[in-house]
Amino acid sequence: MISKEQIIKRFTSYVTVDTESDPSSETTPSTAKQWDLANKLAEELKAIGMHDVSIDDNAYIMATLPSNVNHDVPTIGFISHFDTSPDFTGASVNPQIIDNYDGKDIILNEAENIVLSPDYFEDLLLYKGQTLITTDGTTLLGADDKAGICEIVSAMEYLINHPEIKHGNINVGFTPDEEIGRGAHKFDVEKFGADWAYTMDGSQIGELEYENFNAAGAVVKVKGKIVHPGYAKGKMINSMYIATEFINSLPRMETPEHTEGYQGFFHLHDIKGNVEETILEYIIRDHDKGHFEARKEVMTKLTKELNRQYGREVITTEIKDQYYNMREKIQPVKHIVNLAEEAMIQVGIKPLTKAIRGGTDGSQLSYMGLPCPNIFAGGHNFHGRYEYVPVESMIKATEVICKIAELVAQESH
Repeated sequence: MISKEQIIKRFTSYVTVDTESDPSSETTPSTAKQWDLANKLAEELKAIGMHDVSIDDNAYIMATLPSNVNHDVPTIGFISHFDTSPDFTGASVNPQIIDNYDGKDIILNEAENIVLSPDYFEDLLLYKGQTLITTDGTTLLGADDKAGICEIVSAMEYLINHPEIKHGNINVGFTPDEEIGRGAHKFDVEKFGADWAYTMDGSQIGELEYENFNAAGAVVKVKGKIVHPGYAKGKMINSMYIATEFINSLPRMETPEHTEGYQGFFHLHDIKGNVEETILEYIIRDHDKGHFEARKEVMTKLTKELNRQYGREVITTEIKDQYYNMREKIQPVKHIVNLAEEAMIQVGIKPLTKAIRGGTDGSQLSYMGLPCPNIFAGGHNFHGRYEYVPVESMIKATEVICKIAELVAQESH
């Protein structure tokens, strides 16, 4: 039986270490403070009895739990990231333990009147009677993805302490900078040596994902011309007005706040501007490759059309692909998804197979030759002050890891 107290102790020891990543940094990891947890994890893996523990110059951690059977078994892997999102501060995290949640409002911060309420976050009601770990309302929690790390380490420790559970070689990997899209960039797939792996980076209990967005980023630069406003007639070109035309020409209802499921979107996430120059930063997302390419073409054609209307090049748009839908790489080895589903069923969880409305290290790793579906880690409301994780979900995720390892060994016998 996985120890609830040990899960809480391990998880809170991770989230109280600030590991916020920085997209403006050129280093790996992008922040020096990520080393604090990376070094701690490497030592912990050694302490619980893992073999071949390594941490490279970029803070990527790998370790192996050797096989305890005498027949050939595929080598599987489990991967999580230790950085937290720069969307909200991860400094001075002060986790709150809510025992036997009663289904009512949770006061996160009385002084600032910050309330985690099931009236707004309905998923809370799924966990009535359970133990929740929340923030104190002033930081994010870091369950994304320190819950995943906690589950992987706890599962490895459990398997080491219970050799009666038969398994093949299990490799684990912990990465920096996933939250800024670089978690897999310097991951050494060949060194990792697994036939396939799972990222423990999903949300609600039961989630199992092997589809994600195709993703691109677009930078739109609009050039204007500043002239004294008193003498500007026929001379001034206000880049902010042209930028507004660009924004309003894209489909208004195809934005994150109006889409769900398999629906894609254009998302304007940053804007900086004055008369002389305005810069728009977009992300483009779609599960369907054809629709994805069409979205990029919409932005390219809009740029050309506005330049034609103004009779000069007032807009440039640079679009760069970021990652692709892992389904293309997972479908030929779909049995690895079926294994995870069966493991969930055997530990009493109903699998919720769905498409990720986002990306994951698993997507990039799948295209690097390591098929890598995503499994729930249990947290909710990532990247903000309302983040929480049920301890019981973390325990179940730990059980799923152990059960996958056991099933792989059984099926290979």
